[in-house]
Amino acid sequence: MVRVKTSVYVDGELWERFRRYALRRGLSVGRALEELLREELFLEDLGDALLGLAGGEDYELDFEPVRAREPVSGLVRELRDERANSLSGQQRDR
Repeated sequence: MVRVKTSVYVDGELWERFRRYALRRGLSVGRALEELLREELFLEDLGDALLGLAGGEDYELDFEPVRAREPVSGLVRELRDERANSLSGQQRDR
C-alpha cells in the first residue's frame, strides 16, 4: 500500500473534536480518517450496487404512521439502554 501525505484546511474546532474521537478509539488521526474515507466510499459503492440490483429505479415506500401505545420517551430510553448493554460486551477493533 502506497501512503500519501496531504494537507487540508478544516475547521479548527471540528478537527479537535475529531482528534479526541480518534484518541478515544485508540487510533491515530490518520488511521481514523482512513477508516472514515473507506466507509464513505464503501457506502457509495453499496448504494450503486443496490441500485443495480433494483434495476436502477427509484422506489417510494408508502406507510401509515403508527400511534405509540406508551409514552415515546420511555420506549426510546429502553431501546438506548438495550443497545448500550449489547455493545458494552463487545471488543472494538483497534
